[in-house]
Amino acid sequence: MAIFLCIETTTTNCSVALAKDDMVVAFKEDMGLNYSHAERLHIYIAEVLKEADIPKSEIDAIAVSKGPGSYTGLRIGVSAAKGLCFALNIPLIATNTLKALAMQVNDSCDYIIPVLDARRMEVYSAVFNADFDEVRGIKAQIVAEDSFTNYLNKGKVVFIGNGAAKLKDLITHPNARFNDVALPSAREMVTLANAKYKISDTEDVAYFEPYYLKDFYVTSKKK
Repeated sequence: MAIFLCIETTTTNCSVALAKDDMVVAFKEDMGLNYSHAERLHIYIAEVLKEADIPKSEIDAIAVSKGPGSYTGLRIGVSAAKGLCFALNIPLIATNTLKALAMQVNDSCDYIIPVLDARRMEVYSAVFNADFDEVRGIKAQIVAEDSFTNYLNKGKVVFIGNGAAKLKDLITHPNARFNDVALPSAREMVTLANAKYKISDTEDVAYFEPYYLKDFYVTSKKK
């Protein structure tokens, strides 16, 4: 039995799960609208270990959500994961953020399109079928009324993630369904992490970088 610590910080949700194989044994997250990763992440890690009564020394691997998402959130999550891997001499596993988000959908549908807000009218998205197999890879795209029409014309599509709020105001296709309150969570990372661990699909801890997809963007302060 393998023990995983899963860390998700790609959006405002600061989320940590401790699991034995595919079973979550302790879980903490903050689904608030503000970024709290710097203040809460290490507290949540300590709390899930205490709740499960598992010492750090028994963790077999650290899994981190690799992005895309918030630049700062990704940096905090990956830095924490790398630090633990170095300290404990255990492997690092990187999981697909958008696939984990898609796995929250349990409605009957033909396609699942996880969408994360990427400023203005842009989103990060990917397309999965009902079995969570990737149909189209990750893109940063500007959304419009005709976005994703090729999938909507083929069947029912569920858009999930905070980027779905932008799509609700644009897409009126009868096959479209929207869940704009869901955020990536460490809970869905567990299955993905376990599958990768079984085949030793791990990262080079020293050189791993999160999947930013776009360059860091700095805005000037309002006076």
